[in-house]
Amino acid sequence: MTVRIALSQTGWTGDKASMLDKHEGFARDAAAAGAQIICFQELFYGPYFGITQDQKYYEYAEAADGPIVRRFAELARELGLVMVLPIYEEDQPGVYYNTAVVVDADGTVLGRYRKHHIPHLDRFWEKFYFRPGNLGYPVFETAVGKIGVNICYDRHFPEGWRALGLGGAEIVFNPNASKPGLSNRLWELEQPAAAAANGYFVAVPNRVGREDNEYGELAVDFYGTSYVADPLGNFVGEKGSSTSEELLLRDLDMDLIRKVRNDWQFYRDRRPEAYGAIVAP
Repeated sequence: MTVRIALSQTGWTGDKASMLDKHEGFARDAAAAGAQIICFQELFYGPYFGITQDQKYYEYAEAADGPIVRRFAELARELGLVMVLPIYEEDQPGVYYNTAVVVDADGTVLGRYRKHHIPHLDRFWEKFYFRPGNLGYPVFETAVGKIGVNICYDRHFPEGWRALGLGGAEIVFNPNASKPGLSNRLWELEQPAAAAANGYFVAVPNRVGREDNEYGELAVDFYGTSYVADPLGNFVGEKGSSTSEELLLRDLDMDLIRKVRNDWQFYRDRRPEAYGAIVAP
C-alpha cells in the first residue's frame, strides 16, 4: 500500500489570518495533488514566539476544539484529508500546551498530543509559554494508518520514539521550529535514526526563513529542509528548501514497515526488564 503525505514549510506572514489562509491553501493544494495526509509546522498559524518572553503571545492560545481546529476539521472533511494541526492550546486560562491535534479524513477530531519536553534557553524560552505534556504518547487510527506525533525538542529523547513504536505507530510526524546552531547535525541524524530503530516512517516539517518582521534583530533563521525518513533510515526523496516556502509531497511504501521489521527484529529482541535505569527519576 502506498500513502501520499504532504508537509508544508513557510515563514511568518505577519498576521494570524493570512497564516490560516495560507495553510488552507497548502491543504487544498496537497489534496489536489493526491495527498492523503498533511502535517503543518510547529505552531503553524503564528510566529515562533519563543524568541522572547512576552505575555501578549498568550493570545494565540485557544482550546483544542476551538475555531482553528473546527475550521480545519471541516476542511479535512471537505477534502478527505487527514490533518496534523500543531496549535497553541489553552486548557484553561494560564495553562497552555504546545499541542498537535489529529483530525481524520472525515473531519473527526481523533485526539491530541502535547509536547513533553520543553526547552528553555536563548531564544527558545518555551517554559514561559508551555506546560510539559501530560497525555502520554497516543497513537491515532486514521484513514491512512496508525500515526503518532513528537514535537520539535521531543526528538532529542529516544524514549518517546520507542513508546510510539510500541503503540503501533506506522508514521510519526515531528513538526518543528528549528534553527542553525547546535541542532544542525542532529537534524540530519536523529529522525532517520529513530525511523530505523523503530521500523516506521518519520515525517519532519520545519519552519523556514527569518521572522524579522516580528522580532527584528532578535529573529532567528529557521532552516526548513523538511523531509521524510523511511524505516531503513533513508530519505524519501530530497529534503525541502533551506530558504523558501514549500509543499513537499512524498509517497510512502507502507509494506516496507513489515519487511524491515522482519529483517531487523528489534521488537522481538528488546529487553525491557533490563532498562529500569532509563525511567528512574
